[in-house]
Amino acid sequence: MSGTRGKSSSWRARQEKDPWVQRARREGWRSRAVFKLEQIDKKERLLKPGMLCIDLGSAPGGWSQYVTEALKGRARIVAVDVLQMDTLPDVQFIEGDFREEATLQAILEALGGKRADLVMSDMAPNLSGTRAVDQPRSMYLVELAVELCRDALKPGGDLVAKLFQGAGADALIADVRRQFGKVRIMKPDASRPGSREVYLVARNYRMV
Repeated sequence: MSGTRGKSSSWRARQEKDPWVQRARREGWRSRAVFKLEQIDKKERLLKPGMLCIDLGSAPGGWSQYVTEALKGRARIVAVDVLQMDTLPDVQFIEGDFREEATLQAILEALGGKRADLVMSDMAPNLSGTRAVDQPRSMYLVELAVELCRDALKPGGDLVAKLFQGAGADALIADVRRQFGKVRIMKPDASRPGSREVYLVARNYRMV
């Protein structure tokens, strides 16, 4: 237990010193993750007024908050997480596990027969610290986000998903390239330098 407490204290201390955390607090954002999406959006110009978005792993709501702020409310978002999330304007929140069929059906019902313009996923598993365990878990979540595109993303739509570099990543990227017109791997400045975290940015869905 002392080792667990030590890791928790170290994480909290790092958070307090993190300039992105400090900036998020100053500017009223829900999390530092908002700057990752902001940096991706500035390079890729993902957001367009009137768009319909799905936000997977949404809590505490930083990415949904960024979309609503950037588009001045001219967007509709279906946000999903196993954790509760405080309300945001123009955001319909579904509390549930995205790995379960009932949650998938709830997402499709929330779309009301339409397909999304953008699927966003900042999902990550609860990390054990053992790469051989954590990597397959993280890859599974990305695979589910890609599968969701087949049911819920419109032709020409886009996907942004957190991806951890490691076993299985290259094969997944190759599969995504067959489904989208353009695929990039990006590491925003707001991602911690020592992290294996990158973002898969896939444009122009082909509905293969």
